Amino acid sequence: MCGIVGYVGHRSADRILIDGLRKLEYRGYDSAGVASIVNGTVDVRRAVGKLDNLEALLTDKPLDGSTGIGHTRWATHGRPSEQNAHPHRASNVVVIHNGIIENYVSLRERLVSEGHEIVSETDTEVISHLINEELSKGGDILEATRRAIAQLEGSFAICVISSDDPGRLIAAKNATPVVVGLGEKENFVASDIPALLDHTREVVFLEDGEIADIRSESCDIIDFGGNKVGREAKHVTWDPVTAQKGGFKHFLLKEIHEQPQAVIDTTRGRLAQDTADVFIPELDSIGLDGIDRVSVVACGTAWHAGLVGKFILERFARVAVDVDYGSEFRYRDPLIDSRTLMIAVSQSGETADTLAALQEAKAKGASTVAICNVVDSSIARKAGSVILTHAGPEISVASTKAFTTQLTAFYLIGLHLGRAWGRIDAALESECIHSLVALPNLISSVLKEGEDIAAVARGMSDASDVLYLGRGINYPIALEGALKLKEISYIHAEGYPAGEMKHGPIALIDDTVPVVVLIPRDEVYGKTLSNLKEVEARGGRIIAVTDGPDEELNAIAEAVIKVPSTSTALMPVLLTVPLQLLAYHVAVERGTDVDQPRNLAKSVTVE
Repeated sequence: MCGIVGYVGHRSADRILIDGLRKLEYRGYDSAGVASIVNGTVDVRRAVGKLDNLEALLTDKPLDGSTGIGHTRWATHGRPSEQNAHPHRASNVVVIHNGIIENYVSLRERLVSEGHEIVSETDTEVISHLINEELSKGGDILEATRRAIAQLEGSFAICVISSDDPGRLIAAKNATPVVVGLGEKENFVASDIPALLDHTREVVFLEDGEIADIRSESCDIIDFGGNKVGREAKHVTWDPVTAQKGGFKHFLLKEIHEQPQAVIDTTRGRLAQDTADVFIPELDSIGLDGIDRVSVVACGTAWHAGLVGKFILERFARVAVDVDYGSEFRYRDPLIDSRTLMIAVSQSGETADTLAALQEAKAKGASTVAICNVVDSSIARKAGSVILTHAGPEISVASTKAFTTQLTAFYLIGLHLGRAWGRIDAALESECIHSLVALPNLISSVLKEGEDIAAVARGMSDASDVLYLGRGINYPIALEGALKLKEISYIHAEGYPAGEMKHGPIALIDDTVPVVVLIPRDEVYGKTLSNLKEVEARGGRIIAVTDGPDEELNAIAEAVIKVPSTSTALMPVLLTVPLQLLAYHVAVERGTDVDQPRNLAKSVTVE
């Protein structure tokens, strides 16, 4: 979850480090620090809280070295404090780290017994002492790091600098992302691509079990065994401008408004309206013969996308689909085999639990495909094939355009599998493809209702509890709407199938509880309307989101938000957008940190 940046070159490192950490703020953090080699000595600056505090410290006590590392920390071992903030040092060695060292207690006890003075509560400081210990035995900083990490158990991405070798930066990876940026007589390292885009688009992704030896004019990669590894650089097409707010007040609002283009980019080159074809060669490449079951794994918002995906795949491809939390999947010895297709869903491609579930499925012989937004991320590389969503950088912690493009990807997969297995009616397939082509314009029309949705938000911003209801394929969107409100406004919210309301949640309803209901004109419209009559009878404040309001609905609803009509399977996308705007405007009314909600991180890269 932590943000890592590093620099070796000819410029002063401190500004580059701070700017890089700014690009990684979306990951969430509670403290920050930088270290640089100045006049043959490693110097460290650390501060609790936002980067502004660290910048103020650097203004008073600048660092002027040309080799440095920087870090934003989200506490795992040890409370948020200056003492626990990274970088951590042992003599001339300084380390930053993302991940969890599982055997750090035994390592710490051994080091302390041998006379090492460890002052923080973190697992990271242990790494600096191990490297310093190995350095004292002989060899350079690369060899010392390699010997030290051989003693570590767990997940880690680390960067190391030492005043003994001031023009050198060592980075190592095991189950936590690291990317190296290649420049002109300068090189960079980061935990995510946005930190590099102001400086280079040529990047090298480290694989698990690899170490990068980075100097201003070279980057050599070896494995943990000391063997040299060849690796070609990748050209990243993302533009630094895409990581700016573009005139919007918050990244979240900008990303909500980017959804029409994101859907276009995700479907680009995959649809042929005239022949009603969907092209996903990534699925064909892993082989579909013999598949009789699909298992979807994901976490958080991506899990909600998987729930919608279950409805789509079962309807279009007539195949049984299970949806699991990545964090639970491998702990129940799942019943999967070579006849199973696993679909792993992750915006970042670095979600630790989803990655572990993917590896479990591969070990059991399942075919695997990832739905992912980041080229060459860990999940994208480990899966048998990857379907990229092309949402572009998503800076706000709360996911929006990543979610709608994941839904779009499931729609494409469902159509493709339905055709490949001969299980979808040709007329339905043609109708669905035409609906998908029209979807971006329909999303744009929903976005134009932003002011009306803001007015509804003002009326519910003082609520303590909000209930979200939906049925069928739209029930997961009720879950997602509730999650968005919780994430960014800190209002307690729950999503339920509308038919389950009377099995418990109805006890919570009174005239202080807004009830947001998704009620499109589909086959269960009448049943959902009946559920709302029960809400009305108990004084609940009904906010209806529908493509077909009528007198009966208008009579019982406090507010009605209208969306355009589309095919039943695509309605979840259109219903999602007003719920995103509703959560956003409620959060703005309440004055919360919309883009960086408390306690949350963008990429959960540790268990």
